[in-house]
Amino acid sequence: MLSAPEPEVVMQVLRSNAGLKGDWGPAKIRQELSYLKGLFHPHKMSSLSGARLGLCVLRSGPQAGASLFCCYRQCSKMKRLALIPKCIVHNLCSRGMSAIAGQKQRDSWEIDLMDLSNELKLANSSRPFRRFITDPGLAKTVLKCLQPWECGAKEPLVMEFNPGPGVVTRTLLDAGVKVVALESQATFLPTLEQLRNNTDGQLRVVHCDFFKLDPLGEGSMQPPVMYSETLFKQLGISKVPWTSDVPLKVFGIFFQKIESKFIWKHIYSIYEKRSIYRYGRIELNLFMSEKQYKKLICPPGDMRNYQALGVLCQAAYDIQLLHMEPWSSFFTPSKFRETSGAKSVTIPNDHMCLVRLTPRKNLFGKQFKVLNSTTFILMVRQLLCKRKGKLLDWLNSWDPVNGQALMKELDIPENITTGNVNPDQYKRLFEAMEQSDTLGKSWIFNEVLENTNGL
Repeated sequence: MLSAPEPEVVMQVLRSNAGLKGDWGPAKIRQELSYLKGLFHPHKMSSLSGARLGLCVLRSGPQAGASLFCCYRQCSKMKRLALIPKCIVHNLCSRGMSAIAGQKQRDSWEIDLMDLSNELKLANSSRPFRRFITDPGLAKTVLKCLQPWECGAKEPLVMEFNPGPGVVTRTLLDAGVKVVALESQATFLPTLEQLRNNTDGQLRVVHCDFFKLDPLGEGSMQPPVMYSETLFKQLGISKVPWTSDVPLKVFGIFFQKIESKFIWKHIYSIYEKRSIYRYGRIELNLFMSEKQYKKLICPPGDMRNYQALGVLCQAAYDIQLLHMEPWSSFFTPSKFRETSGAKSVTIPNDHMCLVRLTPRKNLFGKQFKVLNSTTFILMVRQLLCKRKGKLLDWLNSWDPVNGQALMKELDIPENITTGNVNPDQYKRLFEAMEQSDTLGKSWIFNEVLENTNGL
């Protein structure tokens, strides 16, 4: 049986790593480490290794002991640990003991990266550029961000797209969450299927690319390309009224190159109640670049970054920042590592932001309907093409008589520029124009036709 490490050695490690207070003398440490004898597996270990383990236990408490020493249970696992990319081990260390703090007594899906060494090698050799969560501490942070039902709300289904090695998936399962895993790469499917076989229906696995959901055109599709109607029917998800609670939470990580394109696709889908939004107010929880998040929440008056995408997104969704994480916390394949950082000159872009997009219950009303929502999108895009232009000039071009009266009725300043009109004002303006007798429904289409003919 392994004897406890020398207190002087432990003190040296503890003082250099933890900055302990003065009352942690050799006698106190000897007392706290005495119980470690029964926890260590009978393998030989240096006193320095024992000191490091002692540091972990003193930080995390006795309940974390079993998981802390899992790497010393078998020599074969130590060899497997060497297969894990160094950056993953670095990420774990950089977050301190977040992977262990607050661990439950019941840990059915305890994450052991040594058991996931094959999956991590697959992630490291991924051909398409992807970011993976391999840090159990970050996975638990995601879990806390996705758990509003702790306050008594009904627990919704969580759809995780591109789970990869499944670190977040296991964390969600451990919390009792029902999960649907949509994986686009077939190489990760065997591991997820094996996990599914041990969950008694708690996990569903589908070979599906969430970014390619509902492609243009018709006909049969081959996985991972799929129609949302086929997917939801396969999962047994039914439509609910728009004003009902959120029936489904979607979680995943963006590909930065397609962030704007993907959000534009969802803008049209939510305003027209197409794709996943036919089934209710589907909530998106997405890791996106800090730059993209700042653009989505950009207030009026910023003539550089206040754009149509942000206005339409603010009008359709309740946008909430849940968490910010440095880029280095995410694992990227080795061949992409040098270029994985995102650079931005005008907007800070040092983090990935976990952002919640919840569709607004009051998005649709008497004047704002699915049938005319596309016209609203077109109006906003057109007005914000020239953000320093006066709104009144645009209204006078559509209705030379009633433009000024309409702005007065809506309590909008006459000299305001389109780049200073907030999303709520744009929506109220559109509803008033739709209700107006002098402004026909063809007003904006005539304007677009003129611009098209001038090209």
